[in-house]
Amino acid sequence: MDKFTTLTGIAAPLPLINIDTDMIIPKQFLKTIQRSGLGKNLFDEMRFNEDGSENPDFVLNQPAYRETEILVAGDNFGCGSSREHAPWAIKDFGIKCVIAPSFADIFYNNCFKNGILPIALPQDVVDMLMKDAEKGANARMTVDLESQTITTSDGEVVTFEVDSFRKHCLLEGLDDIGLSLEKAASIDAFETQATTSRPWV
Repeated sequence: MDKFTTLTGIAAPLPLINIDTDMIIPKQFLKTIQRSGLGKNLFDEMRFNEDGSENPDFVLNQPAYRETEILVAGDNFGCGSSREHAPWAIKDFGIKCVIAPSFADIFYNNCFKNGILPIALPQDVVDMLMKDAEKGANARMTVDLESQTITTSDGEVVTFEVDSFRKHCLLEGLDDIGLSLEKAASIDAFETQATTSRPWV
């Protein structure tokens, strides 16, 4: 997993509440167990018309937001089913940070496990960031995980909270497998001792 330290990128406004995981990645795209390739179907039913053409009104199809790395969204983001494909699709599209007033618990946890930083902030702060994101290509925000700050395109600084363990994992690029590998020496030592003391096991 890539390390998340400081991110400066275009922020896109998506002022919708209750964006569920089926809206993020519809069920017909869940047949794969690969984490790559799902970005092209992110928000599929909103991004594309029935004939497969792009919906020009959807924010991520607009020229200013095609390279979006930060998403500013409405309340209860990631609700619905617990599909991990949702953060996979977000990450594969290129979005590394989602800001919203609140998140569904399972989606929130899955974000950290996949190198995405979800930031929950009060509604009035999200509203301010949403307005900043509406500036198009000029809406470049900086998210600094170490200092736990967001700097808007106008230089306004907002602070956010994040669990210290999750922060450590993102800063070091550690997913569940990476965390286990950190203990590889201890695991090997335990296995060696167990084999010696209980050879019948």
